[in-house]
Amino acid sequence: MNRAERLARLLRVLAAIIAEPGLNPIELADRAGVSERTLRRDLAQLRDLGYEVAYTSGYEVQEKLNLEGRARRRPRGRGDDALLQAVAQAVETAGLWRDTEGTDAAVPRRVRPRRSAIGATVLIPSGAQDPDFIHATGFGVESGLYIRFQDGDDVLVVSPLEIDRARAEARASKILEEREAYVHDEWARLAARMLREKGVTTVRVSPNLTAGHLEDLRAEGLDVEVDRTLFVAERRHKRAEEAAAIQAAQRAAESAVVEVVRALAQAEIRDGVLWSDGDPLTSEHLYARAQLVLGEKGFTCPDMIIAGSPDSAIPHHRGSGPIQANAPVIIDIFPTSRSAHFSGDLTRTVVVGEVSEEVRHMHAAALQALDAGIESIAAGVPAQEVHHVVCQVLVDRGYGTSTKGFEGPDGVAKMNHSTGHGVGLDVHEQPALRDTVTTPLDEGDVVTVEPGLYLLGLGGVRVEDTGMVTKQGFRNFTTLTRSLNPRDYL
Repeated sequence: MNRAERLARLLRVLAAIIAEPGLNPIELADRAGVSERTLRRDLAQLRDLGYEVAYTSGYEVQEKLNLEGRARRRPRGRGDDALLQAVAQAVETAGLWRDTEGTDAAVPRRVRPRRSAIGATVLIPSGAQDPDFIHATGFGVESGLYIRFQDGDDVLVVSPLEIDRARAEARASKILEEREAYVHDEWARLAARMLREKGVTTVRVSPNLTAGHLEDLRAEGLDVEVDRTLFVAERRHKRAEEAAAIQAAQRAAESAVVEVVRALAQAEIRDGVLWSDGDPLTSEHLYARAQLVLGEKGFTCPDMIIAGSPDSAIPHHRGSGPIQANAPVIIDIFPTSRSAHFSGDLTRTVVVGEVSEEVRHMHAAALQALDAGIESIAAGVPAQEVHHVVCQVLVDRGYGTSTKGFEGPDGVAKMNHSTGHGVGLDVHEQPALRDTVTTPLDEGDVVTVEPGLYLLGLGGVRVEDTGMVTKQGFRNFTTLTRSLNPRDYL
């Protein structure tokens, strides 16, 4: 490379720094049209020439210039910036600039599009069950791209593998097929190209977007905002068909719980352990029976809880091994529809054999708290208030919680979780019924109410219903008995 070419490249790098301070190394190399390895050498040369190039959150150049190397410096005027950029443009136009020193493949130079006030929503699914992607498109897919430029102007792009299913199931004004982005996993690059065609450079994305795709979008020159409130309000308010889908999931959950309880009721007790068909009855066996029932109805729940004691004292213990008799078994099933994608959530606790007075009292307190929580629910009621009502009942019955002001006495069974949560495309979504949430419940929210009490070494009890918030109160989607006795379910 001759001296003119080298000077032209240095001017190009410097012009890029001046035009947009604070760029990260990848972005700066992209703006200057050089490889990252060449960029590092060029920055060192610029420092030797007297430019104070510093690295903070990105590359920045100080407003000083030394035309005589390391000698005395003079302040730079604003005209220098324009001059440098003009010179850089001129030498490039003359054909003097090119990156021939980089041993890495040079990054192709792209002209940075001007910022536009127009924004767009860009979704790249984190998996086939990405709730924001499904909400926007009505379509669950492992990989693809959705862009909403504005209301009524949106596009869904999928692979040849998914195009026919997308045309049959998805809702978008345009549905396109794209092979190369699918094969090379270049959905971000495709998004940038489609956005540039419409003059859009500012986009918002879902918090579910993977870090890799987020970096790729930004590397393409897009101004990306992770919108933590994206679709939250829309997803909270359940339309009639969405509420019906959750009710269907709740009915599937009830069927699966009945199947599990039937197997428990039919088991025999040997030396304090439940047996069935000549083998100990295990959580794994009960899990398989529940999954079979759900699968036949078009639902799935890979992380369901069927936990015998003493493991049931840990609220989210999935359960494993033989089921103990004369001790509580927590059955928590939250199935998701394979077609509608909406979920339900149901928990019941049963005991096979003798029920101790301690467990009976814990269960009675949980039931009373459940009823009190349900009765306190209505549109406009702060979510925090529902949680406090439940906590107060548990404390009044001699138990405790992990919520400040409702701790109860030491050494007793306690509730160490929130009272409930929203249910929809996610099993756990907004709103949360917990101590820190002071915002009111809205008409159309679907929430759980699930008080529980847990004591290490003994076990736990939890009872959970799911229903909808209305102006009048709580419309319960759950019809199953809450009894401790397995035979009451048959």
